[in-house]
Amino acid sequence: MGLNDSFLSLGLDLKSHRIGQSLLLYGDCFDWLARLPENSIHAIVTDPPYGVKEFDAHELEKRASGKGGVWRIPPSFDGSIRAPLPRFTAHSELELKRLSKFFEDWSRLILRALRPGGHVFVATSSVVAALLYEAVRKGGLEFRGQIMRTVRTLRGGDRPKNAHEEFPDVCVIPKGCYEPWGLFRKPVLPGMRVADCLRDFQTGGLRRLGNGNPFEDLIPSERTPAREKQIGDHPSLKPQSFMRLLVYASLPLGTGVVVDTFMGAGATIAAAEALRISSIGVERNTEYFKLAVSAIPRLAALEIPGVDELCGRGQGGLFNGPKRPSVSRGKAIQAR
Repeated sequence: MGLNDSFLSLGLDLKSHRIGQSLLLYGDCFDWLARLPENSIHAIVTDPPYGVKEFDAHELEKRASGKGGVWRIPPSFDGSIRAPLPRFTAHSELELKRLSKFFEDWSRLILRALRPGGHVFVATSSVVAALLYEAVRKGGLEFRGQIMRTVRTLRGGDRPKNAHEEFPDVCVIPKGCYEPWGLFRKPVLPGMRVADCLRDFQTGGLRRLGNGNPFEDLIPSERTPAREKQIGDHPSLKPQSFMRLLVYASLPLGTGVVVDTFMGAGATIAAAEALRISSIGVERNTEYFKLAVSAIPRLAALEIPGVDELCGRGQGGLFNGPKRPSVSRGKAIQAR
């Protein structure tokens, strides 16, 4: 089986659409991950449904009708219609348990599919980050820190509901000025050093930027530009200026397959396409899958000055990158 066939075979029997070096799969990521060959992917970069239920069919129907449900429909400001936002604090104890189990099960499936040393970048919010991190850790992945995307959002800073005039000097929670991304790694094999993992699996570390500086965990960012929102009308679309940095860093040697298990409009896959990195996106929502098919080529074609230079745009790709000889691990050494 050729290399190209090897990549395509990762789609299994799901309905698929090919864009450049990327494969878009229509289906449930839990089912797909459970059937993937063990140790078959190199990294995951994804923005999951923060509260799980906000992307249930009936909640999306409420959002589309403007009735809200778990989605908060903000008032217009200066004549501008603001996008709906999930109510991240509107979860009962039962829903929080559901959320925890969701991510623990997801983590266990990822643990099996990732190569040893493979990294996972997962978006969250300040409200549910602690719960998410603990659930993913219970699933078997190592917690390796956080990536902080600094961006001023419309979240937080509100006065008490229905009492804003009575308590004008009070805010219920801080104004949101950052978005946390959890960073996890599949443990390397016992006795294996990072250098050994890089040689054997092309994983284990993060890629330095094109200027030679290390990838940093504090990234000044921006709200998703209007031109990108016009291409991919999804409530959680992240900017290419940020996503290209994450996708680039996720493959330490510039070769491998990056996966987005909750593809949405395809920001992760578009970033991979822009950098000529092989990727797979999985999406179960019909409308979002169709949106991704349309949006990814257009998002990937955008030029992002400064960021593209840091990411060496146009390099890499698992099936066209340089081949590296496998090196024996030799004498067992304490894992790092």
